[in-house]
Amino acid sequence: MTDLTDHVAIVTGASRGIGRAVALLLALQGAKVVAVARSEEELTELTHKTKGLSLIADVSLETDAQQVVESTLLHYGRLDILVCNAGVGSFNELEHFTASEWDRIFDTNVKGTFLMCKAVVPHFKAQKKGHIVGITSDVAKRTFAHGTAYGASKFAQDAVLASLRKEVRPHGVKVSTIYPGLVDTYFNDTTPGSPEAEKTHLRPSDVAQAVRYVLEAPSHVVIDELMLHPLTQEW
Repeated sequence: MTDLTDHVAIVTGASRGIGRAVALLLALQGAKVVAVARSEEELTELTHKTKGLSLIADVSLETDAQQVVESTLLHYGRLDILVCNAGVGSFNELEHFTASEWDRIFDTNVKGTFLMCKAVVPHFKAQKKGHIVGITSDVAKRTFAHGTAYGASKFAQDAVLASLRKEVRPHGVKVSTIYPGLVDTYFNDTTPGSPEAEKTHLRPSDVAQAVRYVLEAPSHVVIDELMLHPLTQEW
């Protein structure tokens, strides 16, 4: 079992929801957390609890992604984990999506994952270890009506991570992909905490525990994929 004490972990999309839960749990396990998001106020509140580093960044911009990694290495002198969690989505009939909305979803979900991985991989390969965890969605494995943009982005994100896994495995670097089903978060402009969602959705802490599980696997083990659903969700 891998001990996460003093490991340095970048978590994107950390200001709320799944990312916040991951950051808090990793800090509880002794990791030094670099929380990344676009919301300064929420990040400040989070880092009071994690006692880590907060960085305001847009992961869809290559300069921001590179700066996150450089700032992490400058501050802590090491980097062990990247959790690619930043994501956006909206749902509609295909003809009602705008090109700008399509680009917004792909820029964050796919390009953001690509750019953050691109920024950390040379460092991980040089040290011959490191772990990338991508949080995608179960819709990376299925399609549904009104999900053209979001679903396509998650299929693409999944392909990025799966291909990268094969590239970096010979260098001792791990890539794990987590596919949650319905999660009770602010995603798609919903407000978490409703009595109904408590019965039908995963909690962000459930996904955080899945991240912890793949990260704590023994050094000779890589958990390629992990899917989790609320018991009530049809698959």
